[in-house]
Amino acid sequence: MAIQWYPGHMNSARLKVAETMASIDVVIELLDARLPEASTNPMVRDLRLQRQRPCLKVLNKADLADPQVTRAWIDHYNRQDGVRAVALSCRRPGDVTRLPTLCQILAPHRNDNVKPLRMLIMGIPNVGKSTLMNVLLKRKIAKVGDEPAVTRSQQTSQLDIRHSITDTPGLLWPKIAYPSDGMMLAASNAVGRNAMIDEEVATFLAGLLLLRYPALLASRYGVPADELAALDAVGVIDRIARRRGLRRRGGDADLEKAAKVLLQDYRDGVLGRISLETPDTRAVMLASEAAKQLPPDRPEGGADAPAPAGTGSDEQAAAVPGALAPDTSPPLANRC
Repeated sequence: MAIQWYPGHMNSARLKVAETMASIDVVIELLDARLPEASTNPMVRDLRLQRQRPCLKVLNKADLADPQVTRAWIDHYNRQDGVRAVALSCRRPGDVTRLPTLCQILAPHRNDNVKPLRMLIMGIPNVGKSTLMNVLLKRKIAKVGDEPAVTRSQQTSQLDIRHSITDTPGLLWPKIAYPSDGMMLAASNAVGRNAMIDEEVATFLAGLLLLRYPALLASRYGVPADELAALDAVGVIDRIARRRGLRRRGGDADLEKAAKVLLQDYRDGVLGRISLETPDTRAVMLASEAAKQLPPDRPEGGADAPAPAGTGSDEQAAAVPGALAPDTSPPLANRC
């Protein structure tokens, strides 16, 4: 199943953001720290580069992500021109209060009462934009909910005389290019319920966890490691159903309920600190997708074949996490 979700309000929100981009100084792009590139909206990059706006990439929900993987992503983003990255949890006020200072570094010319710093928050649905806004303002101004598409319109607020900030609705993009990205977004509750089938998404998640975090699965669901090693993704969901006593009428395991249990445990962080993609697995996936585009009569390593996007183990390739493209931002000029 290919995950696609682009309700009508997102197109009007995109057009409004394109207008607003002309009058802001720094884009604060919120990403899910568990899937930074899968949760990167390519439209955000296109819009900010059109206006040559620098970007502070905020890897939110870092308390739910694998810290070693998060450090690798921070290093990756900090090597890009016009980009600075930070990992935090928007639920921790001490983390959030650093953001205006970090944005100021990206726009040093907007640093007085005459030229206040104007920030724009962007990101996918349900990634924490409204929570960030409320924490920065120290009051509840933006509606928050544990579901996508809660915010439907822009809101601009003054932090103080030298800083203003605009919150925007969560934006996906019209076509998610890589199936694994759609699955990761669905697993992380960034798409509408009508765009996903829980069992299929949970099967994807179970397969990835078997490869990269089997110990967390074994611990959470009480399955011995040797027994877990003999299971496939569907077998994991079946075992969860049986361990939790989730059965249909007639005694069969209720895989639908077990799928929801696995997804909710991942979303709530009770499985442990999990990252669904790394820079290496991302590069492996991109190389695999590029190879699929080669004409059948052209050898993969031929002179005209694209250079590999990166290296990684067979295990990483099997995890199939999303796509990574180098930042080709033009030099950022001072603006008034």
